[in-house]
Amino acid sequence: MDTMDALVVEESAPQRLHLDRVPAPRPATHEALVEVQAAGVNPTDLALRDAAPPGTVLGHELAGVVSREAADGSGPPVGTGVAGLVMGGAWAQQVAVPTAGLVVVPQGVDLRAAATMPIAAISALRALRVGGAVLGRRVMVTGATGAVGALAARLASLGGASGVTTVTRSEARSAHLRDLGATETVTDPRDAVAPADIVIDTVGGAVLSRAFEMTAADGTLVSVGRASGEDVVLPADALEGAGGRAGRTLRTFFMPDEPGDLRADLAFLLRLVDEGRLEAGVDHVEELGGALPLLRAGRWAGRLVLALRGE
Repeated sequence: MDTMDALVVEESAPQRLHLDRVPAPRPATHEALVEVQAAGVNPTDLALRDAAPPGTVLGHELAGVVSREAADGSGPPVGTGVAGLVMGGAWAQQVAVPTAGLVVVPQGVDLRAAATMPIAAISALRALRVGGAVLGRRVMVTGATGAVGALAARLASLGGASGVTTVTRSEARSAHLRDLGATETVTDPRDAVAPADIVIDTVGGAVLSRAFEMTAADGTLVSVGRASGEDVVLPADALEGAGGRAGRTLRTFFMPDEPGDLRADLAFLLRLVDEGRLEAGVDHVEELGGALPLLRAGRWAGRLVLALRGE
């Protein structure tokens, strides 16, 4: 096709988002052309919307089918189901993706589920990796009903954590979190039965401060997200080492810059999904036009996936 449907940034449109026809991509020699079947939606996409120039096609994570192989012979052949992470452009019917960033999706994994994995799941995996070895250690995850939090809790359980404490305001989700492997669910980090060696915080603000209080000696708190939008204020004695709190680390995090190979990490996670050991949750599926009201409002419950069809 010469043109395609895409969600683009438009200055005069409500919340700067508009469904339009745009030129189809022209892949470089090392890029495969992928017909996008599903694209994930993340808070970072909406943050970038406010600063991106008009005409920008947003979206970072996608799953689809290769419609044209890379000219240099690298990458999967036509017809292969793939998932990947791009710098932008996933909210469109087609996208040119460097073959170095594509992973073949196992046949047993739905492409819509695969589209939710490149950011949230890799973030959860790498955040735990930053915290150190999981086996035999206690792990706490705040904001555990969010995408990154739920995946971190599950991966910690699969990694052999001696205990997984999940922190959430949603008591209704406690049973689901226990199904994921949580051994304890609390509404406040300070209610945990014991300090954690590894804390994955996705909330920020007061929750991070309280979670740092419950970080064990020589433990690590990894700040993955700031869902609360609050500033972090630590009490005056938070950085003291007395009382069994020596050697604690508060670590900032940016997924693309953390150690590891993106393709290898994504392939590993998709294998876990294929084996039924990891759940790639999809709460809402909307076509491009139908998703506009949700995207413009910037609010929806659970994981949103855009469903796309080529022409």
